[in-house]
Amino acid sequence: MHSILGAVGALAMAVLTAACGTDSDRFRIEGRFRNLNQGEFYLYSPDGGINGIDTIRVSNGRFSYETELRTPATFVIIFPNFSEQAVIGTPGTTAKVKGDASHLKEMEVEGSEENKLLTRFRQRASRLTPPEVTRAAAEFIEENPQTLAAEYLLRRYYILAPEADYAQAARLAGLIAKQNPDNGRIVQLGKQLKSLKNGQHTQLPNFTATDIQGRRVSRNDLRKRVNVVTAWVSWNYQSTEAQRRLKRLQKEHAADLAILSICLDADVAKCRQQVVERDSLKWSTVCDGRMWQTPLVQQFGFATQPANIIATADGKIVARNLDPQKLIEKIESLLK
Repeated sequence: MHSILGAVGALAMAVLTAACGTDSDRFRIEGRFRNLNQGEFYLYSPDGGINGIDTIRVSNGRFSYETELRTPATFVIIFPNFSEQAVIGTPGTTAKVKGDASHLKEMEVEGSEENKLLTRFRQRASRLTPPEVTRAAAEFIEENPQTLAAEYLLRRYYILAPEADYAQAARLAGLIAKQNPDNGRIVQLGKQLKSLKNGQHTQLPNFTATDIQGRRVSRNDLRKRVNVVTAWVSWNYQSTEAQRRLKRLQKEHAADLAILSICLDADVAKCRQQVVERDSLKWSTVCDGRMWQTPLVQQFGFATQPANIIATADGKIVARNLDPQKLIEKIESLLK
């Protein structure tokens, strides 16, 4: 009798737990935005929370998304205006999002302490000038180096910024690595930032590699008037958007524009399928499945993805890590 009652009690507890929250190996995002009735967002994770890009659909102003998650991860929502906001995912929790679609910088997220911290940063940043926001990001990282939010803000404001500050980024990465010594991403990032800080990557390096179609590529393939090297992944919106824009530009300036891409996907077959079958890129793409351990990543001094380099015919690097729009604008200005 006691065993039967115990079983019934356990079943009741399981039902109650499922009704009140999220399974321990699941993560959920749900919410509502004012001034947005229908639409969709894109979602990706820069640290492995999901593979690829997912879509979140908005219906009657509400949206929800759920995925399997066994370790904490960062989820980045890309909105229709191409702005982005991060949500920190923790297994067994629900992140509740609310805000006004016309003021996304003030978006509120509840459900974990890290999301509360990030919400406070967003709301503070919405009242600051761009230089002040960058300084505020540094303060956040210094005060919360153990968080995933700190890693996200480091990449957004100190590495992917149009005027990247590699010296400051290296210092901040060191603080994060000290608190997270087992985080391979941040340890590798710190090493690459140190070399960038010391000015070791001002010229295109000599290199040789084999692309996904078995062709040999080298420094000699990057001797046109304008030369571009990109590092990208299939699951990042900015990465794939840059590839699409480069494809259009290369058609117009094939004689003067050389491009080499490094895909950091772990699945070589998937990369080959996307590049060859779907995107039909005419330039070489290198993908060896080694992700950040790909030799070309270190040779070109790439510290994050998406990443890019623009160089002149003599190999002088004239720009780094521009967003898709600024990348195209810079190339077009050099081709005039």
